[in-house]
Amino acid sequence: MNVCYYPGSMKYMATLEGIKKSEKLETIHIAVVGLGYVGLPTALSLHEAGFQVSGVDINENRVRAIRECRVDSASVGAELLQDALASSRFGLSGDAGVLSAADVVIIAVPTPVDEAHAPDMRALESACESYVSAARVGQTVVLTSTTYVGCTTALLADPLRAAGFEVGTDVHVAFSPERLNPGSASFSQTDVPRVVGGVTPACTEAAAEVLAPIASEIHMVSSPDVAEMTKLVENTFRAVNIALANEFAEAASAFSIDVREVLDASASKPYGFMPFRPGPGVGGHCIPCDPHYLLWGLHSERVYSPVVEQAMVSISSRPLRVVDRVEEVLRGAGKSLSDARIVLVGMSYKPGVQDVRESPSIGIATLLRRRGATVTAHDACLNENIFDGDGKVIELKDPPKGREVDLAVVLTDQGGCDLEWLEDMGLVLDASFALQRSETVFSL
Repeated sequence: MNVCYYPGSMKYMATLEGIKKSEKLETIHIAVVGLGYVGLPTALSLHEAGFQVSGVDINENRVRAIRECRVDSASVGAELLQDALASSRFGLSGDAGVLSAADVVIIAVPTPVDEAHAPDMRALESACESYVSAARVGQTVVLTSTTYVGCTTALLADPLRAAGFEVGTDVHVAFSPERLNPGSASFSQTDVPRVVGGVTPACTEAAAEVLAPIASEIHMVSSPDVAEMTKLVENTFRAVNIALANEFAEAASAFSIDVREVLDASASKPYGFMPFRPGPGVGGHCIPCDPHYLLWGLHSERVYSPVVEQAMVSISSRPLRVVDRVEEVLRGAGKSLSDARIVLVGMSYKPGVQDVRESPSIGIATLLRRRGATVTAHDACLNENIFDGDGKVIELKDPPKGREVDLAVVLTDQGGCDLEWLEDMGLVLDASFALQRSETVFSL
């Protein structure tokens, strides 16, 4: 197991002697707090590695859905879940009392932003308070939820010290950001290196030993603050470049050029360029949220980041650009948006997942309805109706036939799903940049 560690500014490679395949991992009890898109895959990976695992979630409906295997198959392998549920080394609970019995506690609760794009810390604060109340000598606690710089110290290390624990001796505290990519088969959790930053060097090594069996490599950093900012930088980098790719799309359109051809050509350069793709906006629990945790922390220090701030403004306004383009396409066909029938194709925030959190499709549906359009949706990955920003149902339907709608707007290409029915549509707006242009298929 290779470990990369930065003590101060010196970089060296080391080997964790404590990580041995011969160790009896089943004797180590790990409690994973939060069984969502991060917590459940993490719990299953730890169980598969050989640990005894307890999954803890206060949402009874979520626990019931897991027991009944009603979870997003793109994020959780059905076989892996079924094997865990049948195992004596895996359990589910809604009782935080489990935490005191565990040797290791991993906190993986959601950290969204509110309507003002400020961090919503309620779930994380509650989870950390529950752990501190249950903490005992000898435990290791690892926070994996994306959060602001300094959070691990503020919500875990300082309260534990106040409760009489010596951090680094009595208990070990670390931050190790999750790096899951839902819906992608290219990189499983065990294929990706884990960054680990402990409050003390002993904390770092204790957390690294726990996470090493489910990571391709451990990259140690000097503090939780460094690890926290690492995750924020990773997703802020993506947000800025997606915003830039959207601008490239607008520029290419001004010159009547297909931006996809331009980006493919640029990507042929073997260095200095990384392709990002334009689209109708971004969604999920990372890119629309994480940069705001960075900006929020910077603002509290009276530091401003104009490039990041403008990128996030651009991203948040992208659904409005889609709606304006819908109106342009309809007007060109002699139709009005105020009484148009529109079907949105692909409502999840990315291909292959059932997740609509922060999906631009929700904002697009809301804005279209506010301008008078009748909106329905089609998404082969979803099986339950969803709601727009005004709390109204966006009805999921089978593909419309012929001219039952005035315009189809492709937001997410679900890959492998049949879209041939779009050929019968009179007008199609491709906001996913996945379709070939034609007389009836317009680009965003």
